[in-house]
Amino acid sequence: MIEVHHLTESRSRRITWLLEELGLDYALVLHTRDPETRLAPPALQAIHPLGKAPVIRDGDQVVFESGAIIDYLVRRYGKGRFAPAIDTPDYTRYMEFLHYAEGSAMLPLLMQLYTRRLGDAVAPLQPRIDSEMQRHLGFLDRELAGKEFFVGDQLTGADIQLSFVAQLAIRFCGPDAYPNLTAYVARIEARPAYQRAIEKGGA
Repeated sequence: MIEVHHLTESRSRRITWLLEELGLDYALVLHTRDPETRLAPPALQAIHPLGKAPVIRDGDQVVFESGAIIDYLVRRYGKGRFAPAIDTPDYTRYMEFLHYAEGSAMLPLLMQLYTRRLGDAVAPLQPRIDSEMQRHLGFLDRELAGKEFFVGDQLTGADIQLSFVAQLAIRFCGPDAYPNLTAYVARIEARPAYQRAIEKGGA
């Protein structure tokens, strides 16, 4: 059985959601953030030296990094689902979005998340953070125009990877700023598999 090390209030929900979509049995190991530092507990370092979540253990295989975990699970257990065929143009688009989520789109969002506690000290940097958020979130909003998913007409691992970016977009900018992302979040959060992941791992 796959073991998922899941940190509360983190991006590891994407992995439990994918496992629910795949219909796989898994054991959920919950880790709680330190209430003052907001950091993951040291126990996570026993699974992987970085002490970060998500991490999965599948037999003797330990996999970290959300994108790598999604790719691993889809390749090993997807049976042709959740990724386009490798010899199609959609596969390249799928890989772009799978890596784009953490490689580019998350940076301005993380900067906004970390610096908002600094008050006036962040003022010189805030215009750049705002412009980069608008650049990336505007791009994603336009990519969803007239579509339900980022790649093709079915849910893929790229959608699961980008879900956290879309959710943060609404959290930071409100539901009206990027209407396509807002509608997208409503669709994915209504999926039965997503709801089961929340029931097991917490909101």
